[in-house]
Amino acid sequence: MTSTEEHRAVATAQTDPSPPEKTGSAAATAGNDRPLLPTATGAESLAALRVILRGHRLLAAAAVGVLVTGTAIGLLTAPLLGHVVDVVVEQRGTRALTVPLALLVAVALARGAAAALGGSLVARLGETVLAAVREQFVERALRLPLGRVEAAGSGDLVSRVTSDVSVIAKSVRQALPEFARSALTIVLTLAGLAVLDWRFLPAVLLALPVQVLSVRWYLRRAAPVYAEHRVATGALQHQLLDSIGGVRTVRAFRLSDPHAALLERRSEAARDVALRGLHIVTGFFSRLNLGEFIGLAAVLVAGFLLVDDGSVSIGTATAAALYFHSLFNPINAALFLIDDAQSAGAGFARLIGVTNLPVEPDRGGGRSPADGSVRVTALCHAYEAGRPVLHDVGLEVRSGERVALVGASGAGKTTLAKVVAGVHEAVSGSIALGGVDVRDLGPEGVRRTVTLISQEVHVFAGPLAEDLRLARPGATDEELREALARVGALDWARALPDGLATVVGEGGHRLTVTQAQHLALARLVLADPPVAILDEATADAGSAGARVLESAALRALEGRTGLVVAHRLPQAATADRVVVLDRGRIVETGTHDELVAAGGRYAELWAAWSAGRQESAVRVPPPPGDPDAPARTTP
Repeated sequence: MTSTEEHRAVATAQTDPSPPEKTGSAAATAGNDRPLLPTATGAESLAALRVILRGHRLLAAAAVGVLVTGTAIGLLTAPLLGHVVDVVVEQRGTRALTVPLALLVAVALARGAAAALGGSLVARLGETVLAAVREQFVERALRLPLGRVEAAGSGDLVSRVTSDVSVIAKSVRQALPEFARSALTIVLTLAGLAVLDWRFLPAVLLALPVQVLSVRWYLRRAAPVYAEHRVATGALQHQLLDSIGGVRTVRAFRLSDPHAALLERRSEAARDVALRGLHIVTGFFSRLNLGEFIGLAAVLVAGFLLVDDGSVSIGTATAAALYFHSLFNPINAALFLIDDAQSAGAGFARLIGVTNLPVEPDRGGGRSPADGSVRVTALCHAYEAGRPVLHDVGLEVRSGERVALVGASGAGKTTLAKVVAGVHEAVSGSIALGGVDVRDLGPEGVRRTVTLISQEVHVFAGPLAEDLRLARPGATDEELREALARVGALDWARALPDGLATVVGEGGHRLTVTQAQHLALARLVLADPPVAILDEATADAGSAGARVLESAALRALEGRTGLVVAHRLPQAATADRVVVLDRGRIVETGTHDELVAAGGRYAELWAAWSAGRQESAVRVPPPPGDPDAPARTTP
């Protein structure tokens, strides 16, 4: 292997190890104790690949045919060069070189054209397969139960749809065409060497044991190291998402140092595993170089002996040596690309693992809710066995009633909201929507009945109108404007550069936090579910923005049942009823006035809120240049 190839190998191992994933000890080493999404077995991956390729047999046959033709043409180079050597040795004159030199030029042109066309066809086939896998993965991932995704962690799913797809795409565009050409070159070159003179084959095959043992040595050591690195990278990515996504909470509770230390430990774990992989790669190629030395030395010795006894000409011996030398790059490339193949295979298995997940059963019996009422009976839920979050919760919400869920952090408000919305499945107890048990409604029925809006609103890239139509694909522009007007967002939507046609989201017009929540509430109006759950939907908007959104939320909830996880107690004060949770249990229920008068847990929360608002009032200094202007107090 040349020094350039060695540098390429080292750089690739450092920057893109892309190992396959194995759970178990690797996960434990990486510090990731989450139940990861499944990874397909080798048999499952091959079966999925066969199914995808079944519809592209003609393209696959054309790609293989062109590559075989180009490789076969290229094999003519060594015999032609050997013939040139014989012409020179026999001193036949310069005219005898004209034909072989012209043929060499023709061979080079034909081989280059075939290689380019064949590589293009192979890449096209690979891109077609990748597109099919990506579409299947996204379609299945979007239908995964949210509880399953949350249990695995966002990092696991994100790493599959980003890094795994990137690794496969790189292999499809670079490694797959190169590997196909290399494999064909190896096979056909050995065949050409046998045709040239079979006595050179034993010499060539002396290198085979070294190469086979090198590959076995590499695979035995690389697979577990790469598996560990894949899980370590997923754990690091998940920690980054958690720390960056929750940066306000991290700062508020002064957790910056612990989070930085955790990120450092997971980064070091990923780095250390990558370095172990680098050492394995360098050891692998040093063994391959030994095999090349043994093989070439054996061919040269065989050539000397055969020429010495007059069995072959110098030109034939030269052609044999050139044949073996021409195998250096294809063999090294093919063996080196085993690393890329492992990475791509691991990524492919992770994508197929999600794609092969059984479709969420829709156990609905076709029944529809009679109204927007919600009845929760003896509900218990736990994220981990033995650590319940909700205890024997019972709650009845009348159709059209607006109920606020209140409690300290960790009281179980969001968990209750997500269980009602079908994000999590209750451990025990029952939930009925409109008089129909959710088990009879089925997942699709629950999604049609309940819409959950959290404080994390995603603005999809594209025109604002299309973003809104995600809630109702057939909505007219007039219906979109009516939905925006209902939540008080029509004015700023009209003020956008292109109105409803303005491209928003990534790469487009950036919406403020308040505008993004307005967008979510407008989607709620368009979807028009009987039950809506707002999980702290105004928490990130700031005081002024929160007041605007609270008013918008009230208008969006008109005519439907509303469960509001109240981050701001004034939002609870306007609700028809307040339900107070504490340590996973409902401890109080009633109107705002009733609970304040009762002097219980809600009264304590309200008193603490009121005191905090009074303490946060600040003195605003007079405007610059007007020292005599009176100062004012503002909240």
